[in-house]
Amino acid sequence: MADLLSRLEETRLRCQGLEERLALPETAANPALFQKLMKEYTSLTPILSEYESYREAEKRGKEAEELLTAEGDAELRALAAEELEAAREECRARYARLEEKVRSFFNPPDPNDEKNVVVEIRAGAGGEEAALFAAELYRMYGMFADAEGYTVEPVSRNETGLGGFREITFLVEGEGAYSRLKYESGVHRVQRVPQTETQGRIHTSTVTVAVLPEAEEVEVEINPADLKIESIKSSGAGGQHINKTESAVRILHRPSGLVVECQEERSQFKNRDKALKLLRSRLLSLRREEQEGKIAAERRGQVGTGDRSEKIRTYNFPQSRVTDRRIGYASHDLAGFLNGGIGQLIDALA
Repeated sequence: MADLLSRLEETRLRCQGLEERLALPETAANPALFQKLMKEYTSLTPILSEYESYREAEKRGKEAEELLTAEGDAELRALAAEELEAAREECRARYARLEEKVRSFFNPPDPNDEKNVVVEIRAGAGGEEAALFAAELYRMYGMFADAEGYTVEPVSRNETGLGGFREITFLVEGEGAYSRLKYESGVHRVQRVPQTETQGRIHTSTVTVAVLPEAEEVEVEINPADLKIESIKSSGAGGQHINKTESAVRILHRPSGLVVECQEERSQFKNRDKALKLLRSRLLSLRREEQEGKIAAERRGQVGTGDRSEKIRTYNFPQSRVTDRRIGYASHDLAGFLNGGIGQLIDALA
């Protein structure tokens, strides 16, 4: 509570400073500066109005408390007690509204929150063990998506002989999918005794997860002349269809050098459509990274890189514990977590 009120007090002082600058003749003589300052001032007004109402209720409560402790007749003190209780109740209500406004003001919604997402899981350090854990993460996200009412569509996968994934890419479709899964981007670390370990030693392996908002066609225009589209044979763990027909699709985007593949459908047309969706999402992500490049150094100095090269979470099997290092979250229900029970952590991260 103290941190919130301190931040609001700083905002109030900032608003006072804006009022003073807006009143200066030199500001009025600079239309661009005046417009910029006025825009900021206007954006602060609603939340500061709520803050002033809270301060007034707090002030009435202090005045009633002073009357209650001062010498006086019983009737006056009874009135002061009623006023104090009413003021405290108003303070609680106004603080709750203020907290909600501050949350939405200082953390505006991401314009991508309602989009579908492309999730890419890749085995990192740890060889076969990392690939096996990549498969477990894929299962975890599938169960979470099912609980949230989303649908999962695989796009491409590269399997290992033991049932793991060197990498797997899939779409998660449903309203608000990106808002729920965007916090999963990063390096996921697992500590456990691998299935291939005969001496019972604990190994540490890593898996990277990337979550990209699915790009709309209007957001990323792709010139067909920039594409090299190839029909290739599917590859995988076997089956009648695998390696017999060239239904899989590989697309090279020449300007960026990005290559995408899709082999999950029997129809070459459907694979091409999914591959183009994946390509658009990767191009959109690449464009945003380039736009943010100018401020990356400053952001890195303040909050870290925020990209998927940072370890965000550890899954410790011997202690049945999952720990998210970004907010210090820890749970000893690792089995439930891997069965899709990640909603509580996602709420905490949000």
